[in-house]
Amino acid sequence: MTRTPLLAGLLALSCASTAGAQGSDLLRFSCAPTNDLFEVLSQRGYPVQRFDLPWDAVRAAELRDSVLILAQGYPAETTRLDPELFAEADRKQLKLFVEYPSLLPGVQLGEPVETHVERAVVSSEWFGERLEPLDLLSVNGLHYLPSEVERRDAHLVAARVAGFDRAIYGLPEEVHPLLFTAGDESVLAATTKLSGFIDGRYAPQDHWAELWAGILEWLRPGLGGELSWEPVVQPTYARDAELPEGFEREALRRGLEWYRKAQMIAHPDVAEAIAEGVPARSLPDAPMGDGTLGSLEAVLSVLHEDGTQTIGTVRRGDCIAETAMALAFGGQLLDAPNYATIADNLLDYYFFTSDARKRERGDRENGNFGLIAWGISTHAWWKASYGDDNARQMLGALAVAALHGEGRWDEALMQCLLGNLRTTGRLGFRTDRIDVEQLNARGWRSYFEASPVSYAPHFEAYLWACYLWAYEQTGDELFLDRAKTALTMTMEQHTDGWRWTNGLAQERARILLPLAWLVRVEDTPEHRAMLRQAADGLLALQTPDGAIAEELGVPGRGVFPPPGSNAAYGTNEASLIARDGDPATDLLYTTNFAFLGLHEAAAATGDADLRAAADRLAEFLCRIQVRSERVPMVDGGWFRAFDFERWEHWGSNADHGWGAWSIESGWTQGWICAVLAMRQLDTSLWDLTAGSEIERHHAAYREWMLPPVAARASIEHDGVGASVVHANAPHASYPDGGSDLTNGHLGGTYYLDSEWVGWLGDDAEFTVDLGSERTLNGLSLNCLESPGLGIHLPTRVDLWTSIDGEEFTELGRAEADPTKSDPTERSVAYRWTAEPVDARYLRVRVTNPAIIPEGQPAAGSAAWIFADELIVNRRR
Repeated sequence: MTRTPLLAGLLALSCASTAGAQGSDLLRFSCAPTNDLFEVLSQRGYPVQRFDLPWDAVRAAELRDSVLILAQGYPAETTRLDPELFAEADRKQLKLFVEYPSLLPGVQLGEPVETHVERAVVSSEWFGERLEPLDLLSVNGLHYLPSEVERRDAHLVAARVAGFDRAIYGLPEEVHPLLFTAGDESVLAATTKLSGFIDGRYAPQDHWAELWAGILEWLRPGLGGELSWEPVVQPTYARDAELPEGFEREALRRGLEWYRKAQMIAHPDVAEAIAEGVPARSLPDAPMGDGTLGSLEAVLSVLHEDGTQTIGTVRRGDCIAETAMALAFGGQLLDAPNYATIADNLLDYYFFTSDARKRERGDRENGNFGLIAWGISTHAWWKASYGDDNARQMLGALAVAALHGEGRWDEALMQCLLGNLRTTGRLGFRTDRIDVEQLNARGWRSYFEASPVSYAPHFEAYLWACYLWAYEQTGDELFLDRAKTALTMTMEQHTDGWRWTNGLAQERARILLPLAWLVRVEDTPEHRAMLRQAADGLLALQTPDGAIAEELGVPGRGVFPPPGSNAAYGTNEASLIARDGDPATDLLYTTNFAFLGLHEAAAATGDADLRAAADRLAEFLCRIQVRSERVPMVDGGWFRAFDFERWEHWGSNADHGWGAWSIESGWTQGWICAVLAMRQLDTSLWDLTAGSEIERHHAAYREWMLPPVAARASIEHDGVGASVVHANAPHASYPDGGSDLTNGHLGGTYYLDSEWVGWLGDDAEFTVDLGSERTLNGLSLNCLESPGLGIHLPTRVDLWTSIDGEEFTELGRAEADPTKSDPTERSVAYRWTAEPVDARYLRVRVTNPAIIPEGQPAAGSAAWIFADELIVNRRR
């Protein structure tokens, strides 16, 4: 990494006079001239003296002086010291601070050890009020020298610990001392390099400022003061800085330039290095590719001692399509035709050249046909199809097609839409991931005809958005039915019933897009209310600065929650926060998709509050965009984590690859750039893609990829068409449309079927006029049971008959006859077994349990009862 001179003011040091009775004013250093600490103090005009070699610094020191011997060959070489140097220091009564030493008096040191997940933890009261025990600090690229120093004698240790900025479970049994006093307490030793805090991008800044203040105070009482510096990687604008004209356009320009700086667009010179998708600390220097080899996944959250980061070289479909989308917008807005060309090439590469749609996925007789591989770097990537990743591939490609007026990807996109639809169950849910081998074994019909329930917007929501878009384009009711059913069910569980992934906030963010597009296809008060409910839940997390605070969901329902122990830290995907209230926003899973969702919701509804929320979020994102001359691979990007209280890129790095400092080329960079561009163009993704001609491929593929929509279950009986008058009106959410109880159609086993009529806490009582007198020899009423949703069977069902509609005679109580059905949602027939009787009018009373009993979900709440058909003399 090229080093540039530090600016004056890089470190502001306010301290008491350094003229002390115990030695001269000078702090003598043995270090490289570019060492962070030395360079900053010298540029501030502080009395320092530098030597190349430790012995020279010690020889030059006067009685009771302070000498800092800082690591120069870290991490490859330790700082070469010898016993005579310590003897000389002792004779002069010097205070020594030594880093990464080859030896220490009275302390056995081992060979350097490289760590990956351990962080620095304050382990004593040595820093006084500056730092508390269990405060956390990151030492990127941490290498340390093992020692036999007791943990009680260490002031700073390396340890695997969970927590945001404090070790919330305390210290584990295994710790490795990083800072302690040695000899006769005149030597302060660091077994790693602490003075690389600027180049190494150590964080958080406030904790490092206090650590160095404490060390300087130890060296020279009164020297500590307050420390601050300008990091080499930082937000573009301060929290309260006045934003310049055109700041959003400039953020977009820099965001697109990031793809070049981070080497995300694969060039032939790096083809060998990325062939198997193995993370790389660095790639061969190469210009920006032209897209014909695809694009890479990310800059990963693995930081090295020089401040650089590991590159994730996997080539995956969602990132490639989202990158193409971002570049296509750039070509449109920034007069950059090369961006447009790269965008087209990226889609051509993944859809036509790569293996993503070949083999089983290219075989029309195979159930995998139409689905697109998650990635192509290895079979482990290729075999997987995630619905949400396929959805974002489609959305990205649709945007490119619309911007370029190009339809050559439409056929592949229609195949993908139908391939996902036919692996989506009856209720609109598609399991998180389906592998090629699974689909080969089960066949697509087993997925299409099943009824899984997955209240997980992270995995489901964007497919629902694609289905709603496809319905608008094709008029295919199956797209609408399955998306609307699943969305309605999911919103009825909002949000305690949801399964959350890395946090609940991301689930809130992702569901906005399909709800906004549901309003587009069916603008009803009910659908607007659902969207408003979801938006209000998300906006309750928005700070005055525009950030969306992270939030955890119901315990036990998280897929990748914060680590539950120190040992779990760094072993799996995880949240950025350790507990609610930690001031982090997530730009990989939440804020990026909230930006898209709010943008589309405001466009769909014209809601001024939603537009204002999107404006605040846009300003926040432009402020926190990464700025760095010294680390160009991150300049213009958006890290996953931002601490909106510290105004610093910081968060729990438990999710080590995708932790706090990762930059995802598609999910993060692609969508933030795309929404910034749509704001410039005054359009939405829905409006932009409205002119698609994809419908021309629908009929042919629909005919053989999916069966005809199954006809609604119907029966013939003498009561079909009879009028119904209610004494107690059904609930407004599940009304009787006029003849739902006598129309000859059954509601099946799912409560959102429009055939079901529901009452909340009330009995159902209604009178049926058959139109003429009939002999009744078989009567039954279908009711629904679904305790998990608060729907319970009635306590009793009674019937009366009448000839004239005035005088009624009790026929008796019906007996339940459970039918075999879905064990979690079943239809139960209540039958009357009385002797035949003549009647024209029937009066039915269905007694509601009223209150859900103890031991059941939502115990103590009002119970629902549902009925779908009063069957009179069934014939078929």
